Amino acid sequence: LDMQWYQIRSRCARGTIKEKPGFRPAEDAAALRVAIEGIGTTEKTLIDILTQRTNAQRQLICKAYQEATGRTLADDLKGDTHGDFEDILVALITPPTQFDLQQFKQAIKGAGTSDSTLIEIFASRTNNQIKDLSDAYLKETGRSLLHDLQSEVSGDYGKSLLLLAEGKRDESPNVDAAKAKAEVLYEAGEKRWGTDESKFIDILCCRSVPQLRQTLVEYKNLTGKTLQQSIENEMSGKLEKILVSIVKCMKSVPAYLAEHLHEGMKGMGTTESILTRIMVSRSEIDLMDIKVEYKKLFGCSLYSAIESETSGDYQRTLLRICGEPV
Repeated sequence: LDMQWYQIRSRCARGTIKEKPGFRPAEDAAALRVAIEGIGTTEKTLIDILTQRTNAQRQLICKAYQEATGRTLADDLKGDTHGDFEDILVALITPPTQFDLQQFKQAIKGAGTSDSTLIEIFASRTNNQIKDLSDAYLKETGRSLLHDLQSEVSGDYGKSLLLLAEGKRDESPNVDAAKAKAEVLYEAGEKRWGTDESKFIDILCCRSVPQLRQTLVEYKNLTGKTLQQSIENEMSGKLEKILVSIVKCMKSVPAYLAEHLHEGMKGMGTTESILTRIMVSRSEIDLMDIKVEYKKLFGCSLYSAIESETSGDYQRTLLRICGEPV
């Protein structure tokens, strides 16, 4: 499933990682084995190989490695590397749906649910990616993803997240001009004393991207302010965060993810899990576009931001995934 997805997607991808021509998985597996089994792990070899092959190619390397050694590459990487460097190498050799599954499970386990991770995943993924995630969750746990998610979230925020997690957003390319007049949003928001959140939620979580983009334009024409401004004025907390995230993704998923990367690197400490998740999961989809948006939004290249906020082999791996600064 993941292999087919990659082959289809790679034809129009805006990623920084492309298929390596003349690829020989057995040779790569042998080089990785030497790098891991030798006296002192040769980190440069691990980085050079794993960041310069597509995920589909890495799956073939994993297969060749296990055939040659009787061990999994993931286990050997975990035994020979550590910390953020280990995490990003293991992420690189994980099939994309499986990686989303791991991120989702981490977000809902433990004492507190990681709402920012859940919002990022379900607001930025396509219907097909969400369906693949749900199928993988059912296969691994025997339970419905929606059922387990329902027990972790509540209120209007929970309703919004569950609608997104159904993966049933309208995918029609057509725009209904009457709907896009945005009267319904205006009635539900600015004109009423007390906001009817359910109208916002249904429209933002279910309508198609072209339809919502037109709605954003019409809303601004009608009210003189952006829909994002209205949501920020009318709502608060997690509901505000998820609806603003949806609006941002409707306008541009790469710009939304560029903002997330920036948030992950600002302040007192860098949040490496955010950097790893976005850089790995978007490396074959739209990381080139994310780099462009990052420069537009923050005035410096993503490459230079990574250089100044990270270090060591983890930094070197991120920079190889990032590719040349724009």
